[in-house]
Amino acid sequence: MFLSLLALALTPQTAGLPPPAANPPRSPRAPDRLPPANPIAPPDGSDERAVLAVVDTLLSGINARDATAIGAVLRPAGGATVVTEAQGGASTVRYLTWPELLARFQPGPERFDERISDAAVEIDGDVAMVWAPYVFRIDGKVHHCGTDHFSLVRENGRWKIAALAWSHRTAGCPA
Repeated sequence: MFLSLLALALTPQTAGLPPPAANPPRSPRAPDRLPPANPIAPPDGSDERAVLAVVDTLLSGINARDATAIGAVLRPAGGATVVTEAQGGASTVRYLTWPELLARFQPGPERFDERISDAAVEIDGDVAMVWAPYVFRIDGKVHHCGTDHFSLVRENGRWKIAALAWSHRTAGCPA
């Protein structure tokens, strides 16, 4: 009996399946750019809406050049990384502490306008991520563009930005 069970266990379990030659080919290669994870606006009261509200507050602070408003949504132990892409293709990576980042948004004569689009929001418990293309304008003219990445955590019921990263390029920006 043992040998019968062993033979049954070792027999390929392919009964009813088409022969390998009839199996479909591999899936086509994934596109280079994936669509946003959440292309539809999240419902009111949702975690997604709450996470995007924090990002909107940060962007409003940038546009108003209001370092205090920006700082209000930043987790104290965090920082920012910017990857600047040069025209020739070389990149530089620079880390900024929160004070260094906030120093960039002091009052001045130029009007800043950073806008994101097609934000992808992913949440796992008290950790969230927002990934979105952006265009940064100064006095209405495109200055640079890229992709923003916001990493957020929820502490004591409030979402805060724990880290920022963004790409920065001047070529190929939308008008």
